[in-house]
Amino acid sequence: MKQKLFLLAAVTLLTASLQAQKAKKNGMLPSQKKPSLFGIAFTLTDFNAPKNFGSNSNASTQKIKDMAPGVTVSYWKGLNPFIDFSTRFNTVFFDYSAVFANRTVKTEIGLELEPVINIRPLKDENVWAPFLSAGIGAGIYSGKMGGYFPLGGGLQLNSSNVSYFILQAQYKWSLTPKVLGNNLFYSLGFAQNIGNDEAAPAAALPVTPSAPIVFDKDGDGIPDETDACPDAKGVAALKGCPDTDGDGISDKDDKCPTEKGLSKYKGCPIPDTDKDGINDDEDNCKDVAGLARYQGCPIPDTDKDGINDEEDRCKDVAGVASNLGCPEIAAAVIEKINKAAASIFFGTGSSKLLAKSNTALNNVITILKANPEYKVEINGYTDNQGNADKNRALSEARATAVQNYLIAKGIDSNRLSAAGFGDENPLADNKTAAGRAKNRRVEMKVRNY
Repeated sequence: MKQKLFLLAAVTLLTASLQAQKAKKNGMLPSQKKPSLFGIAFTLTDFNAPKNFGSNSNASTQKIKDMAPGVTVSYWKGLNPFIDFSTRFNTVFFDYSAVFANRTVKTEIGLELEPVINIRPLKDENVWAPFLSAGIGAGIYSGKMGGYFPLGGGLQLNSSNVSYFILQAQYKWSLTPKVLGNNLFYSLGFAQNIGNDEAAPAAALPVTPSAPIVFDKDGDGIPDETDACPDAKGVAALKGCPDTDGDGISDKDDKCPTEKGLSKYKGCPIPDTDKDGINDDEDNCKDVAGLARYQGCPIPDTDKDGINDEEDRCKDVAGVASNLGCPEIAAAVIEKINKAAASIFFGTGSSKLLAKSNTALNNVITILKANPEYKVEINGYTDNQGNADKNRALSEARATAVQNYLIAKGIDSNRLSAAGFGDENPLADNKTAAGRAKNRRVEMKVRNY
């Protein structure tokens, strides 16, 4: 019986080795965790050595020929790259009755079922990997049930994740010493991939394609095949073309490549056709120089008299420059006003008008009523005799007296102004009586603005 079991195990071991070599040739690579395996192993059990552990006598192990042989079948499954679960079914050929029942039955067989957790410090995919194992077991021995704790370790040889060769040693602590004693358990066998966990196909080595030859004549980092300006350094945003003025328009499309401009003007700045400093986009008179406050147009000339409105006191009526843009006053009128002013008399040292002044003043009134646009400035003067402040006050009082006379005769006060200047602006020498007489006067200036 024993020879048949050993022959069966040898054949199975040889078959597994051949399959492992075939898998290796097919380029199968290890997976991350152990696949589903079916295993078989030869076992030897030493019931002698544990009897002396902890006693004063020297423990001795049995010779191999005296150990109880056996065969184990097992199932293995990886839980992760470092931990496996396995279940073993052991058959141990031993004369249990001779030891525990004082009778000899030489054909006894112990049957055990043993679930175990196996822990490795190395991943399962390593060729050599030591491991520790722990679990719980139960069996039937000479018709009696027994239980134990198996603790131990082992070493596995991984052959392409297809076949595993496993060497193990365990110490089994009996939970039922009257049925089964403590024992040392050794096994050597293999496990074969039986599940759907196929080894990963050999990964093809990445083929690095030859780098294409890239031509970039201008060295701007943009290949010539996509560079719109292959002979001039440019920027990617403009398809490899340069932009000297940085206005976002490539030089080849820019009519003003050295001046920032706008695309609507083909890369040139906003033009200023009339060169007045106001660009055409804001110039309402782009062909005529003007001013910003008139939106690029010249100062207007409403009455078209050639005098712009800013200098024209009569912007709605054509006039002459000599009269600030107002119509020219006839020389005859000016002469009459001046003659009337020369005929105005006051009491000595007084601002009281003398009656002989009335005719002259009435002539002025006639002119003003006939020409409602006319205005009159009345200015009084004295000689330099006496106190200057008093002279100024006197000259102003006389001008005011003339103004009041004209107002009393119906002339609007808004058309009249009066001021006194004392001895300023003399017409003659104040050193003579005749000169001083000329300097004591009232002047009337007519204007139409």
